[in-house]
Parts: sequence; C-alpha cells; structure tokens
Amino acid sequence: MNQHVKRGFVYNAVKVGIYIFIALLSLLCIIPFFHVISVSISGNEAVLSNQVWFLPKDITFDAYKTVLGDPTMMHSFGFTVIITILFTALGLALTICAAYVLSRQRMMGKGVINTIFVFTMYFGAGLIPDYLLMDSLNLLDTAAVLILPLAISAYNMIILRTAMQAIPASLEEAAQLDGCDDFRILVQIMVPLVIPTLATLALFYAVGRWNSYSDALYYIQSSNLQPLQLKLYNLVAAAADSSALEGDGGQPSQAEEVVKSATVMFATVPIIIVYPFLQKYFVSGTMVGAVKE
Repeated sequence: MNQHVKRGFVYNAVKVGIYIFIALLSLLCIIPFFHVISVSISGNEAVLSNQVWFLPKDITFDAYKTVLGDPTMMHSFGFTVIITILFTALGLALTICAAYVLSRQRMMGKGVINTIFVFTMYFGAGLIPDYLLMDSLNLLDTAAVLILPLAISAYNMIILRTAMQAIPASLEEAAQLDGCDDFRILVQIMVPLVIPTLATLALFYAVGRWNSYSDALYYIQSSNLQPLQLKLYNLVAAAADSSALEGDGGQPSQAEEVVKSATVMFATVPIIIVYPFLQKYFVSGTMVGAVKE
C-alpha cells in the first residue's frame, strides 16, 4: 500500500512539474507580446526611460496614427490581403493535385517525383539565379512574382500526401466501380476527408505569405505593388534614419521605438484574428498528415 501511495505521489509530482513547465513556456510567448502592445500605446518618454514592461504608461495612440497616416498604407494592406488570398488558394490547389497523384499506388515514377520534391527542400540555387530567373520570365515588378514562385511547398505537399495515403483504397475502388473518374474521386471523396489537413495548410500558406517581405524587397520596385510587410519595413527604416538625424543627442525617438511596436501590432493582428477560426483543425490536421498509419 505504501509503495502504491509513493508511486501515486511521484506521478502527481511529475504531472505538476509538467504543468509548471508548460505554463512557463506559455509565459515566454505571451509576455513579449503584451510588452509590444504596451510599448505601442505608451508615451515616448516612458519607453525611453525603460518604465514600460507589462503595463502601458502615459497611454497614447500617436504611434498608430503615424502608421495609419501614410496615405499608401491602406492600399498596401488591401493589396496584401488580395495577394495572400490568391497565394493561399493557388498553393492549396497545386498541393492538392500533387499530393493526390503522388499518394496513388498506380502512379508510375512517383518515387522519382517524390525525390525531386524532397531535393528542393534541402538545396536551392541562391538569390542571384532566382533573380535572373524572375527577370527572364518577365515577372520582376509584377504582382505575379509574389504568388507564383512560392505557390507550392514541398513540405506541405508531403503532409497532405501522407494524409491521403491514410485513406482506405477501398473507397477509391468503390468510386471507380460506380463510374467516377479521378477528378470526381478527388473532389467528392479525398478532399472532404482531409479538410482538417487542408485548413492547417491554408494557415501555413497564409501566414507565410503575409509575413514575407524579402521577395518583395528584391523583386518589387513600384510603390503600388509593395506588400504591407515591405511598407512597414520601409516606414520603420525611414523613421530610424530620421531619428538618427533629428533625435536628441542621437537617442532613439518615438519613431524608432514606439512606432516600431505599433507596426508590429498592425501587421500581426489580422493573422491573430484568422487563427481562432482554424485552431480546431490545426492539431488534428498536422497529426493526420505527419503520421502514416
């Protein structure tokens, strides 16, 4: 009996230790986020004197007025939303087609094609060849350069392919006996059964496109084609340069500290709003696509 009680005590102690560890990890993610919010709505003097940590001080929304005061900012926001939607839709369409074909046993040469996909995950040509390729395809300084080059992810394709491989082959065989072709099998059987995985991949594609600015930095010159992240990057960089020239004694000003936090929040909130709608699919979709039964 004493041994049983001792085992129960050890089990509960380990369980409490795990909960504490998870709580600490959660705080490591939450506290910096609230710190950024607090800085973005705090007064400049309080931020410069390091008085702001978890709660804002001398609350003001001047930083957000600075961000939204750019006449092209809302245009860039709307353009980024459109680009993200098109990029996600195209990425899912290509991923579904590739994953379905490569998940079927009757597909000839699928091993070679799978190897080619995996190869692209580890090796790339580099920035200069990519730039020359975009130039030869006449994609530079166009909206298409933000959509087409990264429209399909090998990692996402492998997740979806594995999820489709877990679907019993008997369902496909029954559909073929009923006269269904591959397109109907894909649309009416495969896609409905992998909705959680598709929702997860949609989140991957949308977040990746929304947060990316490096490709726009290299390939886009026109101001009306600049996505939100690049606009925010340019705004913060310009504010930092202005602060260095006009700040008191070279000290960072509101433009460098507070506005930087405001731009981070302005770019982060839309994705935070979308995430709860897909959260219920996230864990199950990832696990279904990551583990082959």
